[in-house]
Amino acid sequence: MAFVAGFAVLALAGCAGKEKKPRLAYEERPVELLYATGADRLDRGLWNQAVQYFGEVERQHPYSEWSRRAILMTAYAHYQGNNYAEAIGDADRFISLYPGNPAAAYAHYLKAICYFEQIVDVGRDQAATGQALNNLQEIVQRFPRTEYAADARLKIDMVNDQLAGKEMTVGRYYLRQGDTLAAIGRFKTVIDRYQTTSHAPEALYRLVEAYLTLGLAEEAKRNGAVLGHNYPGDPWYRDAYKLLTDKGLRPATEPTGDRRGIMSRLPFVKDKKATVKPPAAEGPAMPTAAAAMAPAAEAAPEAAPAEAPKAAPPKRKGLLSRIPFLGDRDK
Repeated sequence: MAFVAGFAVLALAGCAGKEKKPRLAYEERPVELLYATGADRLDRGLWNQAVQYFGEVERQHPYSEWSRRAILMTAYAHYQGNNYAEAIGDADRFISLYPGNPAAAYAHYLKAICYFEQIVDVGRDQAATGQALNNLQEIVQRFPRTEYAADARLKIDMVNDQLAGKEMTVGRYYLRQGDTLAAIGRFKTVIDRYQTTSHAPEALYRLVEAYLTLGLAEEAKRNGAVLGHNYPGDPWYRDAYKLLTDKGLRPATEPTGDRRGIMSRLPFVKDKKATVKPPAAEGPAMPTAAAAMAPAAEAAPEAAPAEAPKAAPPKRKGLLSRIPFLGDRDK
């Protein structure tokens, strides 16, 4: 019973001017107890505590099946706490150690989601956007029939829309500066690479506008015709139609109304509730946290330090049943 008394003791380490995260004082404990407590903290939204307990599983019981599981759950806890760099590092470590393990698919997925959630508005650098797209595409290519691929496909559409938005932002800037040829290059990139995004109608309109500015009537008319054929009811075509008719270049298709396509109504959403949870266990049932901590039922809650979650976590039932059973298939 000695281990119970010191089970939830935290040692605070600090240095001048810097506050470090609490760290568990080292004390040998049963692996089931450490792991179940980490899962319990995860269910309660105490991400930092979950990381500490899963870390102890690795430290005290390295190279075990529990340790393998703990690496992935540490990555998930870091992700939930918005510690993306740490979560990506954990996922990479799992992939490097166990590339052939079935749960490696989830490590790839979680890494992609971490990049996805770091995407910023189109007025800023889009480095994370490119990383997100590459990793999401890898999920679809390598694990096409998984639920990870299904979620990745939805996010790829949003990422492409974001990248197209960046091109449009730069193109508009060039137009305002009078650099029409540079603007045309950006708008053509949207049409060539991101033609299924919500920015395609505006890109075609801007091409009509730019070509008319340069006096290239046929090019303007051709792009107007493409816009009218694909988006006859879009307000951008209505505006392009007016520009062309004012120049005596009446397109064959007349505007059909004032409505936008469905893609223009899809917002860019970063929602942790939509992220797929860790895969289900495939082996012996995991003990619940309550069962593992039964001898310390009264003491453990008292000893645990108070830690407010960063955001109210969604209610999750039976997280322990979703913890991946990693087995020995790691080659």
